[in-house]
Amino acid sequence: MATAMGERKGIDFIGIVKEAAITAFVVFVLALPISGLRTTAEIGGLGVHARWDKVAMYMAIAFVGRIIWSLFLETRGRHRRESSESSIGKHVQKYAHFVGPALIVFAVVLPFMPFADRYILDVSIMVLTYVMLGWGLNIVVGLAGLLDLGYVAFYAVGAYSYALLALNFDLSFWVCLPMAGMFAATFGMILGFPVLRLRGDYLAIVTLGFGEMIRIILINWYSLTKGPDGLSGVPRPSFFGLPFERNPGEGVESFHGFFGIDYSSVHRIIFLYYLILILALITNAFTMRIRKLPVGRAWEALREDETACLSLGINPRNTKLTAFALGAMFGGFAGSFFATRQGFISPESFTFIESAIILMVVVLGGQGSQIGVVLAAVVIIGVPELFRELQEYRMLVFGAAMVLIMIWRPKGLLAFREPTLRLFEVKKSGLFGRKQASEAAE
Repeated sequence: MATAMGERKGIDFIGIVKEAAITAFVVFVLALPISGLRTTAEIGGLGVHARWDKVAMYMAIAFVGRIIWSLFLETRGRHRRESSESSIGKHVQKYAHFVGPALIVFAVVLPFMPFADRYILDVSIMVLTYVMLGWGLNIVVGLAGLLDLGYVAFYAVGAYSYALLALNFDLSFWVCLPMAGMFAATFGMILGFPVLRLRGDYLAIVTLGFGEMIRIILINWYSLTKGPDGLSGVPRPSFFGLPFERNPGEGVESFHGFFGIDYSSVHRIIFLYYLILILALITNAFTMRIRKLPVGRAWEALREDETACLSLGINPRNTKLTAFALGAMFGGFAGSFFATRQGFISPESFTFIESAIILMVVVLGGQGSQIGVVLAAVVIIGVPELFRELQEYRMLVFGAAMVLIMIWRPKGLLAFREPTLRLFEVKKSGLFGRKQASEAAE
């Protein structure tokens, strides 16, 4: 009765206005030094000019936005919002058999669309690279439940493995690619041994330190990695031995000469786009297949409860090592592609912020959700690029989008995922079928 009477109580407008005023004050404190004061070059030194109109605009947006959000929560209720989180993911999971192929078809035909210029292809390559990294980290974080803050280390190992092998031994990209993945998987196992008994925050701290160790080694081992100068002239991949150059040299046939088409620098960009697309699809297919195998179910058991996992006879040591090794392997594949795409690599490309972005892709998309990783990569990588023309407001829009998404979807864009294995067969109709469905859900 008391709960029902509490639900019938009116909206607390005074409390909502107070919260909105506090929010506006916080925005004022943050916006004043960031956007409110601007330095300009003047005769005799620098001048400081106040832009109170912009600060007032930010405060007004925050005040009104907080009121709208509070009214939304009051009228709809938090419990309904939380239930809708899994319902949206459940519907997407239900139609994943149609959404997935549709996205693949769109990705395949994208280079031939009328609006697909070189800029769109470059952004798409960057998005697909982070999609592949997100799917690789999703094995460790999403399936095994191991918080890894040093995933960029495997990304760096793959990139430097390919660059050093190609530059010193004149090996092709296709020969170096599996070797780069193997080296990264080895480093994943090296990381896995010290953290076998660690959980939670301690595991995150150790993996963060491992990532920084790799970056510092790359900086200080100058005789091998050229330190902060980086490695330049990394060979580009060819199309089955056909280089994408205008004049590849005497006796060497080029890509455009073999197919009898005019030379264009876009040909190499399209080839790189399809290359990372194929690598990403292989990563997805491997992950979707292995999560249904015993090792994949062991990862999920480890994520839910390590103690219960141990009591069931599952070896946590081997389970963790396989998760770290396989996740690192795909990070190494992505790193080798990054090296051949850029043609130049340095330790500055593998800082902690890269690990944070990759982890953000996994968490924002919904841990364990493959389609969610794709959506999160598009939002995190694509949104800042779309607002690049706004210059100083670009990162502000990006940060606001991240805050809104985490408020609206705190568990990720697609928080629901169908169980990999059910104990009972679920029937669609009938009293007995409903009972089995409830038992399977439990």
